[in-house]
Amino acid sequence: MTPKIVVVGSANTDFVLGVPELPSKGETVLGKEFRVVRGGKGANQAVAAARLGADVTFVARLGTDSFGNEALAAYRQEGIRTDFIVQDPAIHSGIALIMVNPNGENVIGVGPGANSHLTAEDVRAASPAIQEADCVLLQLEIPLEAVQAAAEIAHRHQVLVILNPAPAQPLPPEILNSIDYLTPNETEAAILAGEDPSGIGPDSLPRLASILGVPNLVFTLGSRGAGILQDGQTTLIPSFKITPVDTTASGDAFNGALAVALARGDDISQAVKYANAAGAITATRAGAQPSLPTREELEQFMVSSAPGLNPAVPDAVDSFDQAETPS
Repeated sequence: MTPKIVVVGSANTDFVLGVPELPSKGETVLGKEFRVVRGGKGANQAVAAARLGADVTFVARLGTDSFGNEALAAYRQEGIRTDFIVQDPAIHSGIALIMVNPNGENVIGVGPGANSHLTAEDVRAASPAIQEADCVLLQLEIPLEAVQAAAEIAHRHQVLVILNPAPAQPLPPEILNSIDYLTPNETEAAILAGEDPSGIGPDSLPRLASILGVPNLVFTLGSRGAGILQDGQTTLIPSFKITPVDTTASGDAFNGALAVALARGDDISQAVKYANAAGAITATRAGAQPSLPTREELEQFMVSSAPGLNPAVPDAVDSFDQAETPS
């Protein structure tokens, strides 16, 4: 069965500059390599899911500028359904300015443009696709009214809803009550729960889930993997050893892969392991969408990274303390 996934979210063009070190406030740093690549959390997650074999419909807003036209053509080339992408002549397509250091760490500034104008009406126009989906995948780079509309339509029709709460912001109960899986990182979870991020860790999962009132919490822990809280039980899923190059879209790869795995019926532990692998591969490559793996690449990576199967590839780690790479 091919999983059907609807992604409602942002679409950007990323301007990526490699720098020897990330600048401090007021500092100018001379860069090296410069690339223009497609990004945006919604688009990244849509492409991630499509490359992993899902039937993906993307709901978004673009401008009618060259960035929007090129993005639309690229999504169609990826096999993504674009019937519900609105092109808005009144505002520019979303852009992001990204600096990446040699360790793969980055700083990002986003000009949302048309993303800020995605409406609940735009989402309701996509109701037929949402109702027929196995999973709806959401993020927070678009207006909350659009997020809420998508979550409520999906919830009403018993469609699985995953919300990646990035960038983090307070969420109304109407949204939290309509989602099945929330996938924050440590900082996002703390912001959502109104707590100090410095005090958040795996032991915080039950308390945060109680505060947020969501049935399933997938808590991404960067190089340490991910934690799952489901039915009151906490499970830690380690990441894979790799050498990071650029972590820009690794979280989006994680969420796209998680949606695919859950939509096809994997249990949550299997799904998070699959998502960890997608995030790990992505972090070894430069750029956002260019770094996202295909299904074949991901399956081969999981086989070759299994302990003892291939001495040329680092074994999957056994604990969070040993992990080296973000997912």
